[in-house]
Amino acid sequence: MITISLMGQLQTADGERDLGCEISSPISVRQVIQRQGVQLRHLLQLIREKKVLVTINKKIASEDSLVQDGDAIRLVGHDGMGGTGLGPSM
Repeated sequence: MITISLMGQLQTADGERDLGCEISSPISVRQVIQRQGVQLRHLLQLIREKKVLVTINKKIASEDSLVQDGDAIRLVGHDGMGGTGLGPSM
């Protein structure tokens, strides 16, 4: 199982911050997020806009990084200047 932790002001529509995802072989962070459905899909755009930092097992990663069973993904909202980074892009 992979664990997904949403940090800062990130959360699902239901207010969840910790999620789990069963996988049988290594897949990308993007695929893990897509498997979570509508509740996390908005994060993909924020990752592409560099407003969400992705880490795997406390190492900086990207949406293309591969994860495997037992890994921990953390998604942290930021704007590079101490804000949440979750506002609309300019």
